[in-house]
Amino acid sequence: MRRFWIALLLTLTSAASAAATGPLPYGPSLSFVAYRNGEPIGRHTVTFEREGGQLKVTTSIDLAVKFVGFTAYRYTHRAQEIWSGDSLVSLVSQTDDNGTKHNVKATREANDIAVTRDGARTALPLQILPSSHWNIEQVRQTVLLNTQKGTEARVKITPGARELIKTASGTIPATRYSYTGDVVMEQWFDDHGRWVKTSFKASDGSTIEYILQG
Repeated sequence: MRRFWIALLLTLTSAASAAATGPLPYGPSLSFVAYRNGEPIGRHTVTFEREGGQLKVTTSIDLAVKFVGFTAYRYTHRAQEIWSGDSLVSLVSQTDDNGTKHNVKATREANDIAVTRDGARTALPLQILPSSHWNIEQVRQTVLLNTQKGTEARVKITPGARELIKTASGTIPATRYSYTGDVVMEQWFDDHGRWVKTSFKASDGSTIEYILQG
């Protein structure tokens, strides 16, 4: 019997190790070029890294709209998520939205996700997921954590048609998901659950599209 339990322990340890060091969801990174009304305005990059039994996801967004040689609008966003399996452990983000700055820190606690946003503290449900685009599990949610402002975003996400999505290296069949409510946008995920495109209207009515590179 003792040998049985030792063997079982070794098997479970090996399985946990394999899960911790298994393939990353997209490989080491993915990158999008952002277009405004067909003109490139910047990039949105996400990197993935295993650290022990956890996954670190780092997001970098740099957008700039120029007019007659001057920068009319600039947006930068940096965020880092730490995950343990399907559970969000922590999130830290800094955003500069054309001069309006936001700082967010979210930490998983015993009964909730404790969020500090621009100095104010609140608590959100443990099952909440960040609004960062890469995680297909968000399409099954009705509430998301706004990674820019640290607020609760109520959404309705409706699956739509399968479409061929143009990328820098060809086309990918994917399913469109329409977001309404506090988040309004269109997102596409391929048959493997990978984020491959986003489209939304900016506050000035222009159309922003993310085109996958590679």
